[in-house]
Amino acid sequence: MVRNRDIIGSYDQLKPGDAIEAFHGSVLVHRGPITDVAPDQDLLWILDTLTGSRRLLDTSELEIVRLPTHHREVLVGLPGY
Repeated sequence: MVRNRDIIGSYDQLKPGDAIEAFHGSVLVHRGPITDVAPDQDLLWILDTLTGSRRLLDTSELEIVRLPTHHREVLVGLPGY
């Protein structure tokens, strides 16, 4: 469970390297660092730490929560970082 959620209202606030969680309803469906953003199309690409794969997220269907800075160490050791 995420406490003190930083729910994103405008996706132009997000940038590569930000760690996020994505919820569908109250269910966590994706978590990980953002690798690329297309805010004008409501799309994000993340390296999903739940599945170990890169995912394209349609943010119009999800609630996106930015994780606190101390969760961003998920980038360490990932290819390309």
